[in-house]
Amino acid sequence: MHSIQQYQEFVLDYLKSEQRDKEPKNLYEPIAYILGLGGKRIRPVLTLMSAEIFDADYKEALPAALAVEVFHNFSLIHDDIMDDAPLRRGNETVHEKWDVNTGILSGDAMLILAYQYFEQYEPAIFRDLAKLFSKTALEVCEGQQWDVDFENREDVTLTEYLKMIQYKTAVLLGAAMKMGAIIAQTSTQNANFDL
Repeated sequence: MHSIQQYQEFVLDYLKSEQRDKEPKNLYEPIAYILGLGGKRIRPVLTLMSAEIFDADYKEALPAALAVEVFHNFSLIHDDIMDDAPLRRGNETVHEKWDVNTGILSGDAMLILAYQYFEQYEPAIFRDLAKLFSKTALEVCEGQQWDVDFENREDVTLTEYLKMIQYKTAVLLGAAMKMGAIIAQTSTQNANFDL
């Protein structure tokens, strides 16, 4: 096992190795910008750690880890637009630095790019990762919608609030760990836990 800091460095190095100058710049520069703002990168770290827990080389999990990080940042771009947030990690949000339309489109492209990282895996692993990712992505959207709905309600119960947090935040953390288990091809019993 490596330290969290080492895993963060592995993710950052892999991210840098994957970045290319692409056209149109107004689509891809916002993506590079949000991914370059840093953060703890805890989700991809969890993917690498869980792969190693089940005896896989962390390097095998790097594409899935980056998919999780790209998806997470996609959701942040859209969340910032919905909240009309001026700052993310102490810097201008994408929609403030460019515009709302660019933020939406770059975010959409990030969702597609996240799926493309799974294409580096063999068909059975790709299938399992994509199924988990699709389920999780939809749950994150459901959590975000509940968050929006709750802004206009004064009767939100604790149970409803906890479910919103579970879907908006916790399911992606759980999926990040399960992806590492899938890549390591551990037993179903090891990989399955209640997400």
